[in-house]
Amino acid sequence: MKKFDPSAYLAGLNVDIMHFGLETITELLSRMGNPQNDYKTILIAGTNGKGSTATMTASILHSAGYKVGLYTSPHLVDVRERIVINGRKIVRKDFSQIIADIKEKIKKPLTYFEFLTAVAFVYFQRQKVDIAVLEVGLGGRLDATNVCKPLVSIITNISFDHMAYLGNTLESITREKAGIIKQNGICLTAAKQKNVLQVLKNICSRRKAKLYRLGADIKIVKQKKYSFAYQGLYRKLSGLTISLRGEHQLANAALAVAAVELSDKNGLKIDNDAIRAGLKKAYLDARLDFLQKEPLFLLDGAHNPAGISVLCRALKNNFSYRRLILIFSSLIDKDYRQMLKKIAPLAYKIIITKLKTKRAVSPDNIWKVLEKIGCKAIVTQNVGQAIQKAQALAEKKDLICATGSLYLAGEVKQKFPKTVSCAKKY
Repeated sequence: MKKFDPSAYLAGLNVDIMHFGLETITELLSRMGNPQNDYKTILIAGTNGKGSTATMTASILHSAGYKVGLYTSPHLVDVRERIVINGRKIVRKDFSQIIADIKEKIKKPLTYFEFLTAVAFVYFQRQKVDIAVLEVGLGGRLDATNVCKPLVSIITNISFDHMAYLGNTLESITREKAGIIKQNGICLTAAKQKNVLQVLKNICSRRKAKLYRLGADIKIVKQKKYSFAYQGLYRKLSGLTISLRGEHQLANAALAVAAVELSDKNGLKIDNDAIRAGLKKAYLDARLDFLQKEPLFLLDGAHNPAGISVLCRALKNNFSYRRLILIFSSLIDKDYRQMLKKIAPLAYKIIITKLKTKRAVSPDNIWKVLEKIGCKAIVTQNVGQAIQKAQALAEKKDLICATGSLYLAGEVKQKFPKTVSCAKKY
């Protein structure tokens, strides 16, 4: 009899298939003893900033002395990046064992994401974490993570993304993401649009949940480049600093601080020193991430128009360089046309490349969009070629930026295995 190979089994689950509904994951977890109910959780949805907010929240809780699980997606290089405790990836032996254990309990087919979510829940239970910070995969209402009972539900922001699954209006997208708000629960948000806030208010009212808003209940004042003063629900703090680049990260940091403030009111003790230390230590790959110093090589996982807008602001306001050489690729279900319209005019040269995933948009389609907006591009057949071309074109004072997809970010990372991020040097 052929020996069971956990890694091969996981790889055989199609990563590109999505299933919306909680029945399958709920039934499986019930057979596993409902591990997600054995520890506290914080659940984070939103269009952009989920991973950054989750990472900073987990870092603060870890700094406060707690054993903290962190579940994020997608991964860049190693699937075990998705399941972390106190900054350390799930151990290979445990990963393989839990995959085998879950396979024995399966009665209905699971998607790749559902399976990994179940692995995370079981691992966190077996390792006896105090709390787990969970990033929603897509949407919220029907996402596999939404089987937990969070202390706090966070909706970072709302903009257009995944319209084929979530709807074509901000209101419909908001309703899907607001599915993580629980009866008598707590919701934190940095959303600003009136129509979005009205949907959130209505849902919170029906569910008798409390809604706290950044800019109203929680306020921040920028003090220096990456430092801010925080006036929250129960605390006032000044001189908070973050290591993640970009002014947009201040809002994500404020949501993280507010989340731990509310967690403090639910049995966890987090002092101000832990908040300061956690924000300062938090780091996340592919978020305005420098891989090389001369010429500067910037990697950013922006993958929708709102994310690209944030990146464009950073390129204009936060970095000094002579010419921008852009490496771009995207997924077919993303609004790559709008992304290109925003960022292409900033570039001196644009290099299009092809991703390994079946969901990738073809370089020819990207080239046609660029031609329509009057921008010329160089087409390469893979990410390695794109990097080589960019390096050949770039001079010392230029900036190379690879963006458009976290899948692109992952492939770029694999080409820089010995390169340590220069984040702390800038």
